[in-house]
Parts: sequence; structure tokens; C-alpha cells
Amino acid sequence: MKKKIALEKVILYLFLIAGSLICLFPFYWMLRSSFMDMAQIFVMPPIMIPDPVVFTNYQDALEVMPYFRYLLNTLIVVISNVAGSILAASLCAFSFSRLRWPGRDKVFMIILTSLMMPSIVTMIPTFVMWSRLGFTNSLVPLAVPIWFGGSVYNIFLFRQFFLSIPRELDEAAYVDGASYFKVYWKIILPLSKSAMVVVGIFSFLSSWNDFMGPLIYLNEEKKYTLSLGLQLFQGSYGAQWHLLMAASVLVLTPAVIVFFFGQKHILEGIATTGIKG
Repeated sequence: MKKKIALEKVILYLFLIAGSLICLFPFYWMLRSSFMDMAQIFVMPPIMIPDPVVFTNYQDALEVMPYFRYLLNTLIVVISNVAGSILAASLCAFSFSRLRWPGRDKVFMIILTSLMMPSIVTMIPTFVMWSRLGFTNSLVPLAVPIWFGGSVYNIFLFRQFFLSIPRELDEAAYVDGASYFKVYWKIILPLSKSAMVVVGIFSFLSSWNDFMGPLIYLNEEKKYTLSLGLQLFQGSYGAQWHLLMAASVLVLTPAVIVFFFGQKHILEGIATTGIKG
């Protein structure tokens, strides 16, 4: 029996390793191409290891692409969205999980139904609203809306996590004269660090990779984010694959690093959504 279980584990691990290699191969191909010249990239049969290694591709890509300007714009949006999603969503979730008020659960169910609405349905009305307010061609439509709720999924995740915290902690604080906000700020949030990390990572990746939002609202190149700047780079230098691969690595690396260090928390956060209803 033990030999059979061990054999099943070996087969499972081999299957997972093979699947991982298949998923990682496009990233490896992009990375190896970023250290090649044009001649090496199109050699048949393909060269798996650059020889010689060309490091100047990154320098050349940075010279033709205002990477740091795009990075600054992206960081402004990302930092605002991460902070807004954590604070706004947790505050809404606190109301739906720890406070009692008439119609609370019904309102929450109505809010959840918005998850079934495609974002493209509200795209035109939202653009018209920001246009009439005079905020098109700025980072405001990309960085401010998250502060008005923090997204439905983040509220749901925080709510599920808050429900797992013993309510006796709230009641003891209220007896000592604490206000609702003090309970939220001093008790609930400090106990919800893992949920905050998960929401922060999700918001970071979503904002970092967002392409449609900047495409709709930004007109001037100096205000572009990295995702939109990379598209512009592809349109201008798409024939120079070695530079395009180097620019892609520069854009992708921060998101990969965040995901690599936060993958454990992401899995924990997914698990918390089913703790308690």
C-alpha cells in the first residue's frame, strides 16, 4: 500500500513539474530573447541559451522608451488603488459583518449581484461622467474610483475574514467605551493582516496590468502607464524583437516579483472566502 501511494505521488509530482515547465516556457523564451540579437532570435533550430549574451538590449530599450516616466505614472495609480482598495473595502466589510442595521444582508446581496455585470456595460457611461467632470487625459479616473468602495470582490473577501474573528472582542471594546471606528481601526484591522496583504496583491496586479483603463482615458504619451507604453513601443519598434523582449521583461518583472513573494498569501486569501457565511 505504501509503495502504491509513493508511486502515485511520484507520478503526480512529475505531472505537476511538466505542467509548470510548459507554463514557464513562454517566460523563459521572452527572457532568453531579451539577451540575444536579431540574428540569434531567428536561427533555426532555435538557440536555447544566448551565445554571446547581449546586455545592451536593455540599455537600448530604455533609451527609446521613457520607462521611468511610465513607471512613475503606473506607481501613482498602483499606490492609490492598493491603499484605496484596502481601506475602502475593509470599511465597507466592517459594516456588513460587524454592525447590525436593517436590511444589511439584503443590501450586501444586491451589491454581490454587480459581480455578474460585465465591466464593458458601464464603460461608456463612466467615460461620459469623467469627461463631463473634465478629468479625461489624467490619472484621476484610474486612481480615484477605488476609494468609493474598494471593489465588490475585496469587500466580499474582507467580510468573510471579519466573520471569522470572535465577536466577543467587539463587545468587550464597546463596554470599555470604544466607538465603532476605534473597534475597526484598533481591533479588526490589526487582526486582518493576511486579508489586507491578499487584497493589496490583487489590487497591485490588477492596476499594474490594466490596459483598457489607460487606453480609454489617456491621450498624451507623457501620462501613459507601463502597459500602454509597452503597446506604443510594440507599434514603433515591433520589428526589433530583441528590444521588444527587453522592454517586456522590464515591464513584467515587478509584477512577477510581487506575485512570487505573495503567492502564499493569495492561496490563504482564496481559502478565507469560504470560512463562514
